Amino acid sequence: MLDSNKDSLKLEAMKRIVAMIARGKNASDLFPAVVKNVACKNIEVKKLVYVYLVRYAEEQQDLALLSISTFQRGLKDPNQLIRASALRVLSSIRVTIIVPIMMLAIKEAASDMSPYVRKTAAHAIPKLYRLHSMPQLFQGLSFLVAGSVVMAFEEVCPERIDLIHKNYRKLCNLLIDVEEWGQVVIINMLTRYARTQFLNPNINESLLEEGSGGDKTFYGSDEDEDEDEEEKEKNAEAPAMAKRKPYVMDPDHRLLLRNTKPLLQSRNAAVVMAVAQLYFHLAPKAEVGVIAKALVRLLRSHSEVQYVVLQNVATMTIKRRGMFEPYLKSFYIRSTDPTQIKVLKLEVLTNLANETNISTILREFQTYIKSMDKDFVAATIQAIGRCATNIGEVRDTCLNGLVQLLSNRDELVVAESVVVIKKLLQMQPEKHSDIIKHMAKLTDNIQVPMARASILWLIGEYCEHVPKIAPDVLRKMAKSFTNEEDIVKLQIINLAAKLYLTNSKQTKLLTQYVLNLAKYDQNYDIRDRARFIRQLIVPTEKSGALSKYAKKLFLALKPAPVLESPFKDRDHFQLGSLSHLLNAKAGGYQELPDWPEAAPDPSVRNVEVPEWTKCSSREKRKEKKVEKPFYSDSEGESGPTESADSESDSASGSESGSGSEESGSGSESHMDSLTILHLVLCLQTIAPSSALKNYELLHRITGEGLSVEYCFSRQPFSPDANMVAVQMQFTNNATSDTKNLHMEDVKLQSGMRVKEFPEIELLPAGETAAAVMGIDFCDSTQAANFQLCTHTKKFFVSIQPPVGELMRPIFLTENEFKKEQGQLMGMNEITEKLTLDAKCRNEHAIVQRVTTAANLSRVPCGSDKEFAGRTVTSSSLVLVTVATKEEGAAQLTVNCEKMLIGTMLVKDILLALTQ
Repeated sequence: MLDSNKDSLKLEAMKRIVAMIARGKNASDLFPAVVKNVACKNIEVKKLVYVYLVRYAEEQQDLALLSISTFQRGLKDPNQLIRASALRVLSSIRVTIIVPIMMLAIKEAASDMSPYVRKTAAHAIPKLYRLHSMPQLFQGLSFLVAGSVVMAFEEVCPERIDLIHKNYRKLCNLLIDVEEWGQVVIINMLTRYARTQFLNPNINESLLEEGSGGDKTFYGSDEDEDEDEEEKEKNAEAPAMAKRKPYVMDPDHRLLLRNTKPLLQSRNAAVVMAVAQLYFHLAPKAEVGVIAKALVRLLRSHSEVQYVVLQNVATMTIKRRGMFEPYLKSFYIRSTDPTQIKVLKLEVLTNLANETNISTILREFQTYIKSMDKDFVAATIQAIGRCATNIGEVRDTCLNGLVQLLSNRDELVVAESVVVIKKLLQMQPEKHSDIIKHMAKLTDNIQVPMARASILWLIGEYCEHVPKIAPDVLRKMAKSFTNEEDIVKLQIINLAAKLYLTNSKQTKLLTQYVLNLAKYDQNYDIRDRARFIRQLIVPTEKSGALSKYAKKLFLALKPAPVLESPFKDRDHFQLGSLSHLLNAKAGGYQELPDWPEAAPDPSVRNVEVPEWTKCSSREKRKEKKVEKPFYSDSEGESGPTESADSESDSASGSESGSGSEESGSGSESHMDSLTILHLVLCLQTIAPSSALKNYELLHRITGEGLSVEYCFSRQPFSPDANMVAVQMQFTNNATSDTKNLHMEDVKLQSGMRVKEFPEIELLPAGETAAAVMGIDFCDSTQAANFQLCTHTKKFFVSIQPPVGELMRPIFLTENEFKKEQGQLMGMNEITEKLTLDAKCRNEHAIVQRVTTAANLSRVPCGSDKEFAGRTVTSSSLVLVTVATKEEGAAQLTVNCEKMLIGTMLVKDILLALTQ
């Protein structure tokens, strides 16, 4: 069907193939047949072919390269979907050799009339970044605005806060018009930005508490003129810090809060959650409450959304309990809720409990205990215990209710109740000796190890309150000692030790019996505990005085346990993030910055209003016909440009207006097209410095007309991440065709591996072909030897890597770099002093030469030139620092887990910087 002349059959075939891909089936074998149709004139067929190529272009790079000219023609297609698809496919072919083509394509697409094409250009930028793996290419990056473009910025250089200043106000005003998922990305980025540029609005409260104590408006009103004499004297004695005027919120801070508030009504739960976390982390306490109603509304969504929202609400209710109290009933549990939702609602209800509503919450908990869900019942009992701990007035009520549960038929309910009661009794044991006696009787029936251990601990700890029952419990436990779980055995030993010290007359023989049993237990922890306790409590001729210290050790007063929420310290992760959900730092997570101590300069966000924005719309239309593009390259070429948007309000620093004048396609197209175009122009000025070095593998004379060059492409080798990708270029200089070009007789050192390039069936005379092979050098510079064979001849060749090609770049912040460097000192650090070459005394030249010598990435914002990477095979860390001094003097430091690689790398970089 793909080979047919009828477009209808081709279209049907492509629909079937795309359907196969959607079902997860592998359709890569059809690549040659599909790629032939890339030039089909039927738009529907072409769109489906592009969809297929996006999926498999990376796996079939050689064949995809043959179609590049077709993709370039597709970039000129009248249909915007074809133009966007062509760019998407082009950026999916991960071959370094086409980087210049990708740059040019992005440049053209950035100024495209279609927002859809410009959006695709934004997504292509991170692909280009990952392909080149050269962070220094993006040092001059301007901030990208529309949602898709912000994602590119966040992946390329999220730490470049300085690039956001000039676009901050425009971002705030355009936020309402950006598509939903773009809003999420922008809001999260602006949250981190605001934490670095504005003061903490809640710092004012502590100042008021330490100062006059009078009621002040939050936003900095002056002191009362008619203040009485007593109040003035009090203020005069207050600390100097407390006398300061309350903090006046920065207008840009207020702009962000005002423009994000309407998004709480968004239909997208992720947008609502993003705004909620922004308010929680940035807004004054008096204003955070506006997010409560929006979050409660999300509890009517799917269970997955409820789970995420409740995780965040549980964290908020620890420090902002008041804002959710009016919605208490919204967190009541339904029988249809999944267990994980029930547990989270319990957590929220427990956090919201106070003296006013505790009776209502406890009645609700009593209903939950009757549930058939055992995990939920256990969580409810723990919640009752936490309420009793936090609110002393209901402690006795909760304790009595839990004691009633000890007669429950369900063993798990009884066991969980015992564990919670044990913690509550530690607070007032003298008042509850009857409960301890009651629990002692349960040792015959309860079989859950943790519950049995809790009962034994209680009896031992408060044995003076039950002097007649404790020895009898020890007698029963001694009989069943060998059949008990390890945790119970340990508590039996502790009980025996405490009774020996307080009632040795009745329990001396029992204690010795228990210690003898423990002496031969299979668990070494129990044997060690028994040996330790025997030496401590049983007097001997040498250690007769140890007994008095044993009483201080075993019978010391122990502090009551604090039952805390598991969400107590989780707010150090940014709310709404995956790290907060997991309560662990996830890959790619960016820490939420601390508030600055002093307010940064707000003028960095001021933008001058260009003269052309002040003219009338009629004058703009006249000038648009003859005006030159905003940017043009050095050769004078120009491309289409979008109409400029008016930014008078935000540019002048004014807060007035809702930003409606800045919304719309005109402003969006102007900003994203020009900023991406600026990025591409920056790339074009820097990219040549990172040109890859070519090595000769086979000379055309030695190869009898066949010449071969290779380079280390510095791109991931997709079939095997532990291999170095080697790009090979074959040129047939002979008069006849070369056939069946392939590899044979590979000879490698121990541990090395090779992934051969696909056989080239035909290389016509005068033609060139490219192929990629992978070599695992095992982090060594040993050569890979093999035979390069054609249908008639064989040539012995060898590939030996420079040490700088045995590593891949990684991204590290300056703090992470310093931390890792501090762990690689001593023998893992090599330092050399050098004098820089006269042409290599500026930062750009140093970065260029170091990254040419070694496949490393630049660490941003460092005071010195710092680079980081890992070896390809073993992932050993490689850190390079070039500290420059006066008159060309410098110091090169290499920290590497592998000393041999570090020594060789120092020599290569020294040579690059001094020649």
